[in-house]
Parts: sequence; C-alpha cells; structure tokens
Amino acid sequence: MRIRKISISAFSFALFCLLFLPAMLKSEETREYISIRKQGAGRISIALDRTSARGGKESEWAKSLDGTIRSGLDFTGLFNLMQAPLNMRTAQGGALNFGALNSVGAEIYTGGTLTKQSGRANLDMEVYDALSGKQLMKRSYSGEEGQLRPMGLQFCADLVELLTGKKSLVFGSRIAFVSNRTGFKEVYMCDFDGQNIVQLTSSKSIALTPAFSPDGKYLAWTDYVSGRPDLYIRNLSDKSTVAVGRPGVSIAPAWRRNTGEVATTLSFEGDQEIYLIKPDGKLSRRVTYSRGIDVSPTFSPDGSQMAFVSARSGRPQIFIQDLQSGASRRLTFSGTYNTQPSWSPLGNKIAYSSLQKNGEINIFIINADGSGLLQLTAGSKFNEYPSWAPDGSMIVFSSNRQGRRKLFVMNADGTNQRPLTQVDGDQQQPSWSTVR
Repeated sequence: MRIRKISISAFSFALFCLLFLPAMLKSEETREYISIRKQGAGRISIALDRTSARGGKESEWAKSLDGTIRSGLDFTGLFNLMQAPLNMRTAQGGALNFGALNSVGAEIYTGGTLTKQSGRANLDMEVYDALSGKQLMKRSYSGEEGQLRPMGLQFCADLVELLTGKKSLVFGSRIAFVSNRTGFKEVYMCDFDGQNIVQLTSSKSIALTPAFSPDGKYLAWTDYVSGRPDLYIRNLSDKSTVAVGRPGVSIAPAWRRNTGEVATTLSFEGDQEIYLIKPDGKLSRRVTYSRGIDVSPTFSPDGSQMAFVSARSGRPQIFIQDLQSGASRRLTFSGTYNTQPSWSPLGNKIAYSSLQKNGEINIFIINADGSGLLQLTAGSKFNEYPSWAPDGSMIVFSSNRQGRRKLFVMNADGTNQRPLTQVDGDQQQPSWSTVR
C-alpha cells in the first residue's frame, strides 16, 4: 500500500475543522470501620511495613512487591504513606506496638510475609487499625514470579475497597493514547500508572483518537494510512483488524455499551453525522440528523444516551441525545467552544474540554442534567481529552503545562494532578479502558 504523506499544517487544519479541536473481605467490623472513615477528611495515613522474607530470591521478590504496593497506593492520591517506625514491635514476642504507630500519626498499619513454595510466591498480608489495634483484613495472594506485580496491585485494590467502601477498578486497567515518539503519530497502550508501554500501530502515518470497547476486547481508532481519515477496529486478542473505508471522513470513534457497536462521524452522505458501526465494520444505522458537524460521541453507561459535540447552535457545544426517541438537548451553555466530552462510568457526570477567553484550554465536569458545573484545571495552558477511570475515581488527560504534551492524571474532583508518562515525544488523546 502506498502511503501519502500529509503535512502537519494541513493535518492540524483538517483536525480543527473536523473535530472542533483548538489548534494548539467484608465483616461487620469492617463495615463499621468504613463508615467512620467516610466521615473523615483528607488522606488516610498508612504505615507500610517491609514484607518479611527469609532471604535470597524471596527477599528479591519481597522488595519488588513492596515497590509495587507503595507506588500503587500512592497513585490513588488517597493515602499519606509512611515508613513503619523502627520500634513498632515490642521486645517481648514481637507484637505490634500500636503506641509507636500512633506516635508517628499512623492510622493504618499494613505488612506481610512472603514465602516461596514450589517456585511460587505466597504473600500473606495483614491490615490493622493503628488506633484501636483491631485487625481489619488478613488475605493471601499467590502467583508465579511474573505475577508479582498483579499480586501487589490486587492487594492495593483490596485495601482501597476496605478503607473507602468502594470497589477499585483502577488497578490492572489500561490506557490507550497517541504518541509521536517515532516521528509518526501511532497508538500505544500502557498500564493505568504509565508502566509497560506497548506500541499498537505501525502505520507510519497519522493515527488518532483510540477508544477501547466496553469489554476491553477491541480497540477503534482513526488512521490516515490511506491518505484520508478511516476507521479501524482491532481485536486485541488475535490482532485482526477491520478497516471501515467509506468516501469522505471517519473520525473520533466511541463504543456503545451493551451493543458491541462503535459510533463515529462519517461524511459519505455529505454532512458530517454520527453513525453506529458493528465490530465487523458493517454500518448499523445513522444517529444524528442536523445541519452542522456532529462529532466526538460518548455514551451513558447503559448505552441509552449519547453526548456529542455539534455546531448546530453556532459554535461547538455539547448535546445529549436519547437514542431510542432521537430527541436531543443542549448540555453546555457556559463557554463558547466546548469539545471532547467523556461520560463517567458512574453515569452522573460528563467531563469535557473548553477553550477559555485567556487562550487556555481547561477541563470541566458537569452533571448529565446540566447542573453542577465544575472547573478542574486552571493556569496550566492546554488541558484536553479527559477520559474517566473505569470506576470514575480519576481522570486521565493530556496537557502541555510542562512544555510538550504529556499524559496527566487527577482525582475526579481535580485534585492531585500529576504526570503519568515521561517518554519521548508528545502523548495525547488518552482512552482509559473501562475494564481491568
């Protein structure tokens, strides 16, 4: 296949026109404890003890697990992590010295023991309330050497659920994104915390807007490998790929839960409207019928409603359409240039990017009924492409606040904003998988 090269300036203009982007264990005791923590404020102070091991390979594995657990808990932004004090165990019998833990401000103590049996790592973890001395959790994890990281992350997920009362779906999830680190815009994938980056496309052209299917089995994206923007759908298990090649453009895909369909903007009938496509590439049906460009679809968790960007009112604004009745309503009224909506997996909020009068692009969230508008970023240049964590607890986005565009994460309320990736080139247009 002969690939036609597209200039960056031409591509930027086209993307501007097409996408409206600005150029630039649960016991009764546990439940009682959780209810107390829910009433608290701020981060939970946790004393992390080093995992006990006999030496050799076991000590090596224990060190690896400690690093995974520490970084995983730190990633959530929920905890104040501290080293367990040296005198945390009594001289008689080695029991936990809760007085020493309290003296350093620890609310929770966690520690464990790792043993090796038949080549497998066995991790036994304990969690205590440092204030009362009550054991809150005791759990075991087992796996091969290559499963140390998943074991540590599973403990993190269990601890978050224990202390917050909410199941965490972040640990083990994946993020797809676009990077030009090779000189071309290709699609990559990494773990939730930016680790284990893998390149998914090698078209040596311009790949854009990756989107995971709700079950995590497929990835859809737009690619200019043919010289025009076409939709591609890949089965991530067997790597088979379907191209949806139609006259005109095919841009900004998004998956609809419970149907296996992917929505994208097509222009083969003239106006740029949103259509539903089956995973095999066949056209399902047209969704929008209006004058003006309709792009950037995103769906409610039950798949019954679609938020999207439209110029039908003049400048780009976000609308919501009921997919059964076809009725639509305008969602955003604050700001004159609102794009890139992302519907929370909890169903109550929609994040989006908005061009501000001062030239910044900032991320906002708004309730699906149009109330509760909240600005999450400010004073940090261009902040774009918000995408929700699978449990709605965080948002990943791209920002050029440090120079080049990189991926950042923040808590769902905008707090604890920090970099996710620090690799060569630009990274942008993230899509957080909705499953682990």
